[in-house]
Amino acid sequence: MSLFQEYFIDTLKNNYANFDGRARRSEYWYFVLFYMLLFIGFGIIAGIGGAMEIPAISVIALALIGITALALLVPTLALVVRRLHDTDKSGWFILIQLIPFGGIVLLVFMCLDGTPGANKYGPNPKEIGNGASSSDHLLEV
Repeated sequence: MSLFQEYFIDTLKNNYANFDGRARRSEYWYFVLFYMLLFIGFGIIAGIGGAMEIPAISVIALALIGITALALLVPTLALVVRRLHDTDKSGWFILIQLIPFGGIVLLVFMCLDGTPGANKYGPNPKEIGNGASSSDHLLEV
């Protein structure tokens, strides 16, 4: 399975409006990567349309940017909330962006590793993926 399908398509298909549970850093950052590549692609098309003086291409590309942004708003918010849950923070921390420099604080939260083991938002997604818990590694010594 490709990274695009695993982290972008599956997030849209299976977790479109899922605000419960936890999301790994890789799930978040790969989604952001593909999200940004999508918008960069539309921006390049809009720029080419402008450079070729074909305004219809630019208008269509800009309309696609707007439609895509609206379509991806809910899954993006849900993913940020689940990522905050992974760091054992409430989803309401997303509102920290509304204060000065809050976006930087939210960026730091997105970069932090998730809490080991289960927390109040669910089991650790890293442990679900490999079928082992952190205590299993202590027994292997």
